[in-house]
Amino acid sequence: MTTTISKLKETVLGTTTAGATLPFNGICEPGAYICRWSGHLLRVPEDSIGPERAPRMSVLGQEALMVTKIDADPFVSVTKARLLAANHDVAVNF
Repeated sequence: MTTTISKLKETVLGTTTAGATLPFNGICEPGAYICRWSGHLLRVPEDSIGPERAPRMSVLGQEALMVTKIDADPFVSVTKARLLAANHDVAVNF
């Protein structure tokens, strides 16, 4: 059983809170994330996290590429993902 604690715009889910913005290379657990540079939905399943707890792919850019976690379930429906993103004031492009 997972305990959910609600705060202003953040919900605690595992170690990273929903609504938390972090750099792409800071993703260390599965979930659904919104790319802040494009608004795309990024699904990160358990098998895409390497043994060192970092994503198995890298995205390079001149500035820090930030993502916002919206849910612990990487396979959240698109409709729910849009609602969760809106709850965290994150613009989407999907």
